[in-house]
Amino acid sequence: MNPQELRDRTKRLALDIVKAVRELPPNEASRIIGRQVLRSATSVAANYRASTRARSRREFIAKIGLVIEEMDETILWLELLRDSEILPGNRLAALFDESDQLLRIFAATRRTSRAPNRKSQITNHK
Repeated sequence: MNPQELRDRTKRLALDIVKAVRELPPNEASRIIGRQVLRSATSVAANYRASTRARSRREFIAKIGLVIEEMDETILWLELLRDSEILPGNRLAALFDESDQLLRIFAATRRTSRAPNRKSQITNHK
């Protein structure tokens, strides 16, 4: 998956969460959790976008770390919406699925980015 496709997916997830938050009932718990999930999901999109403009591998890894933290937090807020029965689980299923897929992609991206360059490994063994 290329960076533009991931930018599109993170933006789409943020928009889908905006739509879900609009469906929340008007009560204190919904407002608080809704605000938090909206903040974290939009942060995923913004931080991933920023990571694609990183000036170094180190900066990229740091920004992807933020994306992972915010993605994990988004999943927590979705779980709270589901487990507190503010929104039904079937309404959140697609959001959970996409969030989980993106979290796995970003975690793998960070692992790959942290790995030593294979070319330098080959050179060092000669």
